[in-house]
Amino acid sequence: MIRTSCTVGVRPKRKRGRAWSPQALFTVGKPQLSSFRSVQPPNFSRQLQRFHRRRFRRDFQQGSTGVRLRRSGHCSACPREASTCPANLSPLEPPVPDRSDHLTLNVNLQAFGQRPSAWQFSTGNPAALVEPDHWIASARAAERGLLDAVFFADQPALHNPNPRPGNPLEPITLASLITSATDHVGVIGSASTTYNDPVELAERLLSADALSGGRLGWNVVTTYNKAVSANFGLPEAPGRQERYRRAGEFVDAVKAVWAAAAGDGKYLHHGEFFQLEGTTALGPSAQGSPVIFQAGGSEQGRDLAARHAEGVFAVELTLPRAVENYADLKRRAAAAGRHAGVPRITPGLSLVIGSTVAEARARFDEFEALVPDNYALRSLSSVIAHDASTLALDEPIPAKILDKPWDPDTHPTSTGYRLTFLDWIQERRHQSLREVLRDFGGYGSRIIIGTPEQIADDMELWFRSFAADGFNLMIDQFPDGLHTFADHVVPLLQRKGIHKREYGASTLRDGIGAGLALDLVG
Repeated sequence: MIRTSCTVGVRPKRKRGRAWSPQALFTVGKPQLSSFRSVQPPNFSRQLQRFHRRRFRRDFQQGSTGVRLRRSGHCSACPREASTCPANLSPLEPPVPDRSDHLTLNVNLQAFGQRPSAWQFSTGNPAALVEPDHWIASARAAERGLLDAVFFADQPALHNPNPRPGNPLEPITLASLITSATDHVGVIGSASTTYNDPVELAERLLSADALSGGRLGWNVVTTYNKAVSANFGLPEAPGRQERYRRAGEFVDAVKAVWAAAAGDGKYLHHGEFFQLEGTTALGPSAQGSPVIFQAGGSEQGRDLAARHAEGVFAVELTLPRAVENYADLKRRAAAAGRHAGVPRITPGLSLVIGSTVAEARARFDEFEALVPDNYALRSLSSVIAHDASTLALDEPIPAKILDKPWDPDTHPTSTGYRLTFLDWIQERRHQSLREVLRDFGGYGSRIIIGTPEQIADDMELWFRSFAADGFNLMIDQFPDGLHTFADHVVPLLQRKGIHKREYGASTLRDGIGAGLALDLVG
């Protein structure tokens, strides 16, 4: 049974003769868990900001992409590593002054759960993936936790010879099912700019958005997996440069159709890839048009997000890099003429929750015991562009493998995902491959294995450090893990004042605070 602490938000006891200081909030903890305590005095943010200026002004320098950290090693003011101390990480001035006070929280509905063996703990029947009740139950659990949206990835090809049961359903079709069975939660579906037609997709998305009452989002992906091209009758997949040029023009064309729906119905687009002229019979949805999300972390992907995205699904494993990338993307969006507050940046966060750390670790180990031995090896192989099964488990990954040149067209892996993980692995150069695999448990996202208090504190730390506007949650098992999050983590976030207590908006765009539809279609 999960137990939540009744001391959350209670002012910590002062020792006689000693004033409160931010150092009191820091304790040494396990590296995969946040040690940022949840007990906070009144005016915590103001006191911590003064603490930043007094103790760490000399340790920051202003760069073109935001605030950079000079200090390495241990923090001089507390027992934590400098890389995890918020006083070393938070910018001196907020980069987004009018940012929403509440987290944007989405959940990635990954079949039976984020853990590869989750299906064995749910129904044990992979056929449940095509049963409506399976998806509706998870979506309603998300709505009970007042989450903003559920998210569906889509890649119509298998790339791991030992795959877990994946979602076989087309995301936009699934979105229509979920919005008809829920009242508030939004649905974000992925659709490729490489293997779709812009007019057809624009009308399909806008139709689903209209029927949902304005609760649909589109996750723009370029699809790097070469196996997908054969499914569409193409001899080979286009290279990365071509994919992103097409993606930028594709989104322009889709937005032209949506703008026409809000106007006289006529659209016109002439570019490198598309020559379009026509009329749409559709009108605008309740939110104008679907909310655009983007998930690429390469230079091209970040530029695409800066131009078009209202939300970004990011891969961030360390707080310093997340702070830097957050500032960089906000700067790019401002340079593109976007209004303040967009895009909303939501890094992936994998969660395994227990009433104690030991209970959470035991739950994680139970899931992992049923995963094929080479599953993590194959996932890691795609990151390092080398067959990890040929390496010695009890020796570090050779530097020549980590440092070798990489061609994204030869090794089809998300560039941003690869670069983020390479940085993470470089920090573990002296760890054995076995140890790296042990810590690789997020399978593409940062993982916290711990208590509700630790998870809520970690989320608050990243939010208040301007490393994230929210999170794209990866829950270990559906729907049970999502109910646990709603029952035991959400109340803590609400007490901290960073999660809503009720749905106040009727559309996805208004709910995530992404601004007006005019920013999208204007």
